[in-house]
Amino acid sequence: MSDERTPDSTVENTPGQGRTPEPERIEPAAPEEFGLVQVWWGDGKGKTTATLGMGMRAAGHGYRVHMLQFMKGGASSVDAVRGEYNAIAALPGLSYENLGHYGWHGMADGSDEEDHEAQARAGLERARELLEAAGEADLEAPIDLDAPPEAGMHMLLLDEILYAADRDLIGEDDVRELIDAKPDDLELVLSGSHTEPTYLEDRADLVTNVRKEKHPIDDGQRARRGTEF
Repeated sequence: MSDERTPDSTVENTPGQGRTPEPERIEPAAPEEFGLVQVWWGDGKGKTTATLGMGMRAAGHGYRVHMLQFMKGGASSVDAVRGEYNAIAALPGLSYENLGHYGWHGMADGSDEEDHEAQARAGLERARELLEAAGEADLEAPIDLDAPPEAGMHMLLLDEILYAADRDLIGEDDVRELIDAKPDDLELVLSGSHTEPTYLEDRADLVTNVRKEKHPIDDGQRARRGTEF
């Protein structure tokens, strides 16, 4: 019996007319509608998780995605190698780099506070370089999935940059200037901060507050492999 279905009124407006989509080989492609600025903030778990999930989705369509992390660290229960780094390395078109100090500024985790600022400033300079590279690339065309980020990208994730601004490691004006330097066709995603980044209200197209209702950390649960790192 054939698996083909005759479209009817119940499925004709659904993706694939109700059929389960099949995975396809990832080939370099270019997005048709990228170019927005997204902001993900809040006191809840899941900001990096959400932005990485979106990056994975974009990479699955063959778009070139890069993540630059600021001050990504954690407690002593967090391994030096994170699960997401291993997964990114195995996925075509998605890459990352971490120029933030491994540890949390202001958390007495044994890391040097002055070094936090120096690393955050280095991350800011790197973000400027990446935006410049994207501006020189043809973002309406596919980008080789194995190309370095200097060749451009369709989506840039600046993970935890809002925390860096929150803690005055970089300035709010610095973040605004990054957005102003964004090429029209680049999707720019900013994450981090428990404090609402009201200074970005006039520059962001999407703002999501990831709010905590309940978190096991409040009962002493430490970070777990596979969920937090």
